[in-house]
Amino acid sequence: MNIKPLADRVLILPAPAEEKTIGGIIIPDTAKEKPLQGEVVAVGNGTKDEEMVLHVGDQVLYGKYSGTELEHDGKKYLIMRQSDVLAVLG
Repeated sequence: MNIKPLADRVLILPAPAEEKTIGGIIIPDTAKEKPLQGEVVAVGNGTKDEEMVLHVGDQVLYGKYSGTELEHDGKKYLIMRQSDVLAVLG
């Protein structure tokens, strides 16, 4: 991974959206629910006021409208502040 978040930011690979069908009708990608969990793939160093507590590999939950979407090597990622992460799973 050659994207290195700065300060208190983390890079997250969202979990894939679940495929939904209703009576044989496939719901298009634009109507799918955004996933609210993902895996941390890179972290910044934190700031003098906020220590980085997330680690690469952590499975996390985040808010529905958190972060900024970006695409790198054909994969979609979210970059957000550590404070936008709601919880670490498991």
